Amino acid sequence: MLDRFGTFSRYTHFDKRGVGASDRGTRVVKLDQRVDDLRAVMDAAGIERAHIFAQSEGGPMAFLFAATYPDRVDRIVLHGSAAKLVPEDTPPERIELARNVQRQFADAWGTPASMTLDYFSPTLAADPEIRAWWPSYERSAATRDSLLEMFLQNEEVDVTGVLGEVRAPVLMLHRIGDQTMPLEWAREAVSLLPDAELIELEGDDHYCFVGGIEWMDTVERFFTGQVSTPPVARPTLVEIVTLGKLEVVRDGAAVPISEWGSKRARTLLARLAAARGWPVPREELMDMLWPDETDLAKLSARLSVQLSHVRRVLGGGVIADRQTVALDLDEVTLDLTAVEQLETPDEIVDRLQHEFSPADRYESWAEPIRAELDARLDRALRQLEREAIDDDVELARLAAIRGSRHL
Repeated sequence: MLDRFGTFSRYTHFDKRGVGASDRGTRVVKLDQRVDDLRAVMDAAGIERAHIFAQSEGGPMAFLFAATYPDRVDRIVLHGSAAKLVPEDTPPERIELARNVQRQFADAWGTPASMTLDYFSPTLAADPEIRAWWPSYERSAATRDSLLEMFLQNEEVDVTGVLGEVRAPVLMLHRIGDQTMPLEWAREAVSLLPDAELIELEGDDHYCFVGGIEWMDTVERFFTGQVSTPPVARPTLVEIVTLGKLEVVRDGAAVPISEWGSKRARTLLARLAAARGWPVPREELMDMLWPDETDLAKLSARLSVQLSHVRRVLGGGVIADRQTVALDLDEVTLDLTAVEQLETPDEIVDRLQHEFSPADRYESWAEPIRAELDARLDRALRQLEREAIDDDVELARLAAIRGSRHL
């Protein structure tokens, strides 16, 4: 979705204080202060007027901003949003029931028991890989306390009274089955806006980036007056080779050593490769690369530099948050994951006769992956040796492989 925005606009991202991409260490601020924060971000980015795209609880902020600073807003698009987040006539007992659910929601936040996907995105909830990854995303996005604070603030959010003052054209997109933000609330907002259109979309997901983004054509046309055809770039094939050597291959050509920037960047890549896409704690990486340094501020900056080297060589391929770093196996291929798919002993021996990242042979972090690969190679060799019991030539070949790998 963000890539698509970038094809027809200069996209500037804004998250309210204390959550998301914004710094921690500050309380979540109320709606009127978020409006001023948005103005401050626009000023800092040199943006005099902007199209505003907001989702979920960002909608009321967008309406209030447009009513307060009409000369700074061209058009507004909202997805899965409304002018209020809790109906004014909600009975107290229903509010208390909702608060109990919210406390359960916050207690499960960032843990395997997370309730987020079930509530907000049925499409993602069915994906076991997403469910396994999601808690780490939540821990990066917000704390439990900030989540509860947002829930309480949402009870107060209602900008229905300023809708008549919003002069910018508004396009509201809303999925019919969205249970988090009922469609009726969007219909009510459209009925009170001077210039607004509602497009009802199929689906149940609240998250706008899930369940297909065909609606982006409508957004581009609304913002620019046309739908361009983005150039289709041929993706660069990036392969990480770790068996027998550590090497990055881009479109069939190995990246020369001179492009790496430092030996530490190669060690960092090897460690991430050993994790095979699973996140590695930043503290572990810093301790691995600079074992004698204790200044965390220096270490954090140094790690960012090395990650920059790795990203440049891979053309991306790294997922990093505040706590962890991982390879993005949707962007790069890794020989270790290909090895996991091998079935016959001949294939396994052919690939695993070469050891993992020889330059890191004696590093403690490499021991688990080496032990796993050695055990698999040993099992395959034993099977082939049993099958070749009367073939002296084949037995000699297998023995040579054993010897070279010290099995």
